[in-house]
Amino acid sequence: MNKSFKRMLRIVTYISGALLLVLFIIYMGGLLTPGKIGPGRVKKISSEFIPPGKTGRAEISKITEFYEAIGTVRPRTETKIEAQVTGRVMEVLVRPGDAISKGKLLIVLNSEEFQARVDQARQGLVSAVARKEQAKQGVFAARAAYAEAESTYQRVEKFFASEAATKQDLEQAESAYLQAKARLKQAEDVLKEAEAGVNRTRKIVEESSITLDYNKIRAPDNGQVVERLAEPGDLAWPGKPLLVLQTREALQLEALVREGLIHKVNPGIALEVHINALNRTMEGKVEEVIPSADPSTRTFLVKVGLPTQQDLYPGMFGRLLVPIKENEVVVAPGSAIRRIGQLDVVMIEEKGEWKEIFVKTGRPVSGDKVEILSGLNGNETIALLGEKDA
Repeated sequence: MNKSFKRMLRIVTYISGALLLVLFIIYMGGLLTPGKIGPGRVKKISSEFIPPGKTGRAEISKITEFYEAIGTVRPRTETKIEAQVTGRVMEVLVRPGDAISKGKLLIVLNSEEFQARVDQARQGLVSAVARKEQAKQGVFAARAAYAEAESTYQRVEKFFASEAATKQDLEQAESAYLQAKARLKQAEDVLKEAEAGVNRTRKIVEESSITLDYNKIRAPDNGQVVERLAEPGDLAWPGKPLLVLQTREALQLEALVREGLIHKVNPGIALEVHINALNRTMEGKVEEVIPSADPSTRTFLVKVGLPTQQDLYPGMFGRLLVPIKENEVVVAPGSAIRRIGQLDVVMIEEKGEWKEIFVKTGRPVSGDKVEILSGLNGNETIALLGEKDA
């Protein structure tokens, strides 16, 4: 009884294993999976499938192989706004994201102390001007006295020559003349000192006015506010950043290029830059190559200028496309490729008949062309599919 049961169990096991093997072969042949094409199967082509005249060519083309250097979009200039004098922040007139123009008022500091210095300097200038006017009057009086003393001396000198005046009269006239001359020289020196005092106080007024203007911090150039680091009530001093500005009109991609390709990114050459967030490729010009490699990554920092675009922002991810070499590949129009399950299919014309063959596709090329890795030789006429066919 046990022997019969074991024999039956063995037979059932063999039959079950055979059925599973058959089912596996059928599954791999694609008979149990809708839409899956098994090896060697080619779908029959109807004449209605190919619209008349919609054909293209598979051809051999040269495409450039690129090295993609990862980088980040950054502003060409980033400015940290600092105070030139120490003072309390009274107003901050901008916020992050604000677009600003050159000369726009950004921050106002407390100006009472500096205004007092300007007022004091202006009062000193008024006093200096008054002293200068007084010195001018002194010079005028000294010149008049000098002219009179000189005339008297010359007259007495003539009288003395004709013996109409004594030697004592001549000596007295000469002494008065020399004293008047000395007083004139002294008055002129006082005037010069007064004029110098006016110039000094005028410079003090100018310097104090400039210092007073330092309390109004203005934008050095057109740009955009990135960070606001100060609020009303904060103390500002030279060296403490208050705002960070950047130039939106002048952006560049900073990318790291491996050392073996640094000779291909010389300043001045044009290279393509792909911005992933925009799904856009644009042309840029190499502006700067930092002449020192990072010893940890063996890469050089390369800065590429980018064209002005409204939707391009600092901080975006980008790739610098450095051309390495050109390869000959087979390309075909993307509209000729039809996807069936996990297979790519194209229809080619061969001896007046259309046949469906499987191909292996690669990366997209220029326009709507697609690289064909296998299946085509590059000289076939292929059918272009419409939306209904695709």
